[in-house]
Amino acid sequence: MTVLKTSMRNFLAHKGRMALSAVAVLLSVAFVCGTLVFTDTMNTTFDKLFQATASDVQVGAKGASDTGETTSRTGKPPVLPASVVGDVRRARGVKSAEGAVFSTSVTVVDAGKDKLSPGNGGPTIVGSWNGNDARTMEITSGTAPKGPDQVMVDADTADRHGLKRGDDIGLITAVGTHHARVSGIAAFKVTNPGAAIFYLDTRTAQQTLVGRTGVYTTVNVTAARGVSDEQLKKNVVAVLGHDYKVQTAKEVADANQKQVQSFLNVMKYAMLGFAGIAFLVGIFLIINTFSMLVAQRTREIGLLRAIGSSRRQVNRSVLVEALLLGVVGSVLGVGAGVGLAIGLMQLMGRMDMKLSTDDLTVAWTTPALGLLLGVVVTVLAAYLPARRAGKVAPMAALRDAGAPSDARAGAVRAVLGLLLTAAGAWSLYTAATADQAKTGSGWLGLGVLLTLIGFVVVGPLLAGGLVRVLGAVLLRVFGPVGRMAERNALRNPRRTGATGAALMIGLALVACLSVVGSSMVASATDQLDKTVGTDFIVQDDNGQVITKQAVQAVKDTPGLARVTEYKLLDAALTTPDGRTTKKETINAADPTYARDVRTKTVAGSLADAYRPDSMSVFEGFADDHGIKLGSTVAVHFEDGRTAKLTVRAITSDEAVVDKGAMYASISTVAKYVPADRMPLDDLLFVTAKDGQEKTAYTALKSALHEFPQYTVRDQTDYKQELKDQIGQLLNMIYGLLALAIIVAVLGVVNTLALSVVERTREIGLMRAVGLSRRQLRRMIRLESVVIAVFGALLGLGLGMGWGATAQKLLALEGLTILDIPWPTIAGVFVGSAFVGLFAALVPAFRAARMNVLNAIATD
Repeated sequence: MTVLKTSMRNFLAHKGRMALSAVAVLLSVAFVCGTLVFTDTMNTTFDKLFQATASDVQVGAKGASDTGETTSRTGKPPVLPASVVGDVRRARGVKSAEGAVFSTSVTVVDAGKDKLSPGNGGPTIVGSWNGNDARTMEITSGTAPKGPDQVMVDADTADRHGLKRGDDIGLITAVGTHHARVSGIAAFKVTNPGAAIFYLDTRTAQQTLVGRTGVYTTVNVTAARGVSDEQLKKNVVAVLGHDYKVQTAKEVADANQKQVQSFLNVMKYAMLGFAGIAFLVGIFLIINTFSMLVAQRTREIGLLRAIGSSRRQVNRSVLVEALLLGVVGSVLGVGAGVGLAIGLMQLMGRMDMKLSTDDLTVAWTTPALGLLLGVVVTVLAAYLPARRAGKVAPMAALRDAGAPSDARAGAVRAVLGLLLTAAGAWSLYTAATADQAKTGSGWLGLGVLLTLIGFVVVGPLLAGGLVRVLGAVLLRVFGPVGRMAERNALRNPRRTGATGAALMIGLALVACLSVVGSSMVASATDQLDKTVGTDFIVQDDNGQVITKQAVQAVKDTPGLARVTEYKLLDAALTTPDGRTTKKETINAADPTYARDVRTKTVAGSLADAYRPDSMSVFEGFADDHGIKLGSTVAVHFEDGRTAKLTVRAITSDEAVVDKGAMYASISTVAKYVPADRMPLDDLLFVTAKDGQEKTAYTALKSALHEFPQYTVRDQTDYKQELKDQIGQLLNMIYGLLALAIIVAVLGVVNTLALSVVERTREIGLMRAVGLSRRQLRRMIRLESVVIAVFGALLGLGLGMGWGATAQKLLALEGLTILDIPWPTIAGVFVGSAFVGLFAALVPAFRAARMNVLNAIATD
């Protein structure tokens, strides 16, 4: 009880000094809890949606996916005959059965040809209005579609794009473009996370999406009273046999949820990883805080020891303070985490992903995990300072104003740090010289971990050297004030090293990712220049195939020398060694593709692969299956017959564009795949006539005006698109790393604030002998800048080393150019100096406001 009272008294007496450490715990816990609440809420939202929209049993075509996704390379959904509805109705336990048709391979545009797709990447669904939809949707305006000239739209999409009754809408499918006017608006009875949904009457949906009537994509089956979904499924299968895909509502919902879960898990674990980095940085802040508090209370601790307190009691007293700090910071962090989750939901709403706070999900494990993490991390971080406090001798403490330094411990620390850094450097070298990316990535991870720990451990030794260099370069120009700032930073190398290490972690990751991202852009751009020999590429950015009408529009464009079609087909291959692969992709193209993309071969010529009944394979596949030029491979097309093709070329595994592709000509594939099952083009490669590139570029864009889902890009566009995509990814990562950097800045602020308190008497004496308030503020700001720049030097140097090693591994995948983004590196370095200035504002202001006489009288 005495220990608890002492701890409570000390905690409340120094609550101001604990505040920034508590904020660090709060931020880290909030990020963890916010991530968990946000992803749990999204799971709840999708669970409700999938459960509400699924019929008791759903019957689909054999080729349909488990999720009901209808995207296919023919541009049309897989269908089943209308007679299936009658067959299903004869099954025992069926209350009702209704056919429906829908597709996600549709682009919907308004009268101005602007796409009405969700801005969040969600699906655009066009389907027939049926009883199952009427169960989950409520018509809020107008009427359901009746006839070919009417379409109904969901309320969220109508609000997003300002649609109202009577507006013209165009639905572009593989069949053609169908125009209709908005007849009504329907709202979901549950939350719609972000899909755009359009309804036609059944006959119009069949004609528009499939091109013929008498077919459906699904049959929605409702069970009679007392019949379970599982029993109903068995009864339906007994009638239909195994020629169709029959699923219960739970199976459909689970399949959809599994697809969503894979995306959410990536997001969740990525965000939790950044929260872990923030926790790691926070550890340095907490260690520094308690180390300085212990040093400042040396006399107090010595007095407690002198009057009978044991080492264990002193140790326990400090740990109880840490426990209180962890509990306070964690409780506030849990609350802030719920607020953060709500903020993320609002942000997603602006990105067209509607998430209702009615679905806010806070599982009991979330606050429990947040409290556990916050408390455990705080107590563990305070363990070393607490242990150091317990070792303070009573008489030594009464004589000395600070804790004695341990030279032996410093030497051991330096040796251990150097050994860890050397081991990490060796691991990075091994990764850089690895022959396989998989092996090298393991060494890279080990090298990153060891060098990071090594730099943290050896930080005080590095601080002694680097701060002197920085002092000579940056501080000496400020005269005596600069020299005092340098000495203050050198006074406690362990503190300076720990504070700089906190900033080092975040900046090391920034530098590493900058190098990797810049190298990827430079390498891909170089490969594009070397391999792509065509002027333009036409494609859909959402992965939809290119309709025949769009292909014809491109071919009719004036000023073109050639247009190369490019299709993808699924097939199983039986190789000369007698093995049959489960599923491979055949890239079928016109023979001109060999000129459009300059693919390196290790045997034969790619142009020969486009001869009749010929193909190419890639080097790794050829080696694994004993394939040589002239070998015959049996290709079992999924949507056609078996072809026996002769291998005329073996492409290099060093290729970046279409790496691992197997090529054949479209004319060869057409002999074995029926025309109605032949996939549409994934890409079009377009080459202009000499000297007409600019004119052809403009003409192509004009020709595809009626098809806004397709994008025309020249090589410059492609390079910029690649740069933008990687830049957006890096910016998102930098934003997540900002949490760790904010915590590191708090560490600098806290270190300076406690250092000012520690040096109160010294500051008073300096003021008494003539140091002005302005000079005092400058001294503290310069000290802060040196600490921040020290951390930046360590972080940037370490990060560039990691990035260069990662690029060596990427070189095994064809990304061979190392590009250091010096403007970014320089910007981060300069920015770290401003971070130091910002961090020193409050401590410098407080120091300058000290009463000189009171400061001198401070014990």
